[in-house]
Amino acid sequence: MKPRFPSPARRLRALVGAVAMVAAIPLVLTGCSGSGSAASGGKTLTIEDYYAASYNPVYQQCAKTVGAKVTINHVAGAGLIAKVLQQASSKTLPDVLMLDNPDVQQIASSGALSDLSTYGLNANGDVPGVKAANTYKGALYGLQPVTNSIALYYNKKMLAAAGVQPPKTWDELQAAAKKLTSGKTYGFAMSNINTYEGTWQFLPMFWSNGGDEKNIATAEAAQALQFVEKLQSDGSLSKSSINWAQADVNSQFIAGKAAMMINGPWQLPLLNAAKGLEFDSVPIPTRTGGATVAPLGGEAFTVPQTGNKDTMQLAGKFVGCLNTVKMQNVIAGVTGNVPTNIDAGATWAKSHPQVASFVTTVQTARARTGELGPDWPKAATKIYTAVQLALTGKADPEAALKQAQSQSQ
Repeated sequence: MKPRFPSPARRLRALVGAVAMVAAIPLVLTGCSGSGSAASGGKTLTIEDYYAASYNPVYQQCAKTVGAKVTINHVAGAGLIAKVLQQASSKTLPDVLMLDNPDVQQIASSGALSDLSTYGLNANGDVPGVKAANTYKGALYGLQPVTNSIALYYNKKMLAAAGVQPPKTWDELQAAAKKLTSGKTYGFAMSNINTYEGTWQFLPMFWSNGGDEKNIATAEAAQALQFVEKLQSDGSLSKSSINWAQADVNSQFIAGKAAMMINGPWQLPLLNAAKGLEFDSVPIPTRTGGATVAPLGGEAFTVPQTGNKDTMQLAGKFVGCLNTVKMQNVIAGVTGNVPTNIDAGATWAKSHPQVASFVTTVQTARARTGELGPDWPKAATKIYTAVQLALTGKADPEAALKQAQSQSQ
């Protein structure tokens, strides 16, 4: 099985407490798609995902709206794709399938998914990158109620004490990180682990500077990797970042061992629970101060090709319900992510300032599969390999990128 690219939203260890809140939230969503209670005749839809059982009330609301019953099967995220491919082969696919958005094109290319336009669904008004992630050969195969990305969190007290403003450029970030580094506290933290999670965190520097996953051995990519290496070499970034997952980075920040960090909104429950921690976030700085090009996270809901047209139509209504603005707001409220609809996201940012930077970032964010489609994991592996080679001193950034680009997958 190919290595998995876990969406950060999948890190439900940080989300379970927030998602559990859904049971206490009144889900009054009469505006959801579909009015087929009578027509559906109380049919049962099977749902497959890698969420926790505490997410079930969300499904139950849309089941009620479309007049269906649901059987929910939660599986381990690492084994989902292998299971789905086996189910496609044995013709035992669920009626509604949740997929990490980078996986949608791969599964669509296998013929296992149905075109959502069949059910009158579209992604009009959604963030362009999300629509792109869920489109394969011109057809829409997934709808994603909420999305996420990464931003630069900062400790407000530490920055104020040092007289530092939240940085907008690489030069400002490097200067701020150096000034904020003192004693056991590093000025900056990020995950540079040798997994797709490390790639995910490096992508904003890589993409925003013109890096291209079709060929990572370019001057633009080298410039981005040199920037991260400089942060480590001047002592502002711990050498341990090569072993840190995003959860580890968040722990460093909460413990006061990092003044700034790159992370996502799924960390908000833990950040808000940290006593005395005052924090905020801004889009990740770029070399020139322009718009950040970051990766899009989040999960999409799809309708597999089960062969039962009536049930597939009902599943389409169910997926449509999950993607209504009202449901996007409910799901955003319990996950810390942001609504995928552009207008809904802008409104959400006004009432939820802690995710305002992420709402800004997702407008210009990219789908990881935007260029390479199902072949994205090959490039992702090359990218984190190059980062590891450079930060462990085995090769300078330019050589590391050339070496990683030349490796076969």
